[in-house]
Amino acid sequence: MSLKNRKERRVARHQRIRRRISAGTAERPRMAIFVSNRYMYVQFIDDVAQTTVASASTLKGGQKCNIEGAKALGEAAAQAAQAKGIKTVVVDRAGYKYHGRVKTIVESAVAAGLAITAKTEEA
Repeated sequence: MSLKNRKERRVARHQRIRRRISAGTAERPRMAIFVSNRYMYVQFIDDVAQTTVASASTLKGGQKCNIEGAKALGEAAAQAAQAKGIKTVVVDRAGYKYHGRVKTIVESAVAAGLAITAKTEEA
């Protein structure tokens, strides 16, 4: 049957998104967002070198996994990125809808000084 569970549908959406966005580079890494019921994570990934340049999460910060925690995480992620010299990123929302916590993370990172680029041209 074509019916899938919620996780499989999100993974399929994530694969579609990853086909459209180009790989992260050292100058413009991919800002990968993952949201679970308990924690939220943000990683800045250089896909060319296959390394994580910077990261932030609510795991050690004691923040809750809600809108306020997402706002704090976005600011912390932007600070971690700027400490590594990152100014511009490509957002990878990992198949999640762009609303709620995911939207708050991205908007607070932009408010903290991070620049977001649109989809890049195909290579």
